[in-house]
Amino acid sequence: QVQLVESGGGSVQAGGSLRLSCAILPDISNAGCMAWFRQAPGKERAVVATSGRYGTITYSDAVKGRFTISRDNALNTLYLQMNSLKREDTAMYYCAANGMCTPNARSLSRSYESWGQGTQVTVSS
Repeated sequence: QVQLVESGGGSVQAGGSLRLSCAILPDISNAGCMAWFRQAPGKERAVVATSGRYGTITYSDAVKGRFTISRDNALNTLYLQMNSLKREDTAMYYCAANGMCTPNARSLSRSYESWGQGTQVTVSS
């Protein structure tokens, strides 16, 4: 397992952008399948985007075309670039690792063993 530390959350107006970072310790080579999830108050944790060890990337329909997940192996960091933010994107965002990247498992929170503490994103109109 790895340790994950998120950063980059904050408050932004609708239409704006934020970039979330997830530092992976000790290094990204031990992280396997990785993902970003989010959880809004009163709602279940839901997948936002996933990044497989060998490059496969998936997005939820809610963020497709607006968000981009990427890895920087040299910096041991996973990113989530969020553009054209909407009020409904408001949530706590979590980085996850050591997951199963099979098609049926990669979008399920229970498929991931390592989690960060979360970073809050608030979008206002």
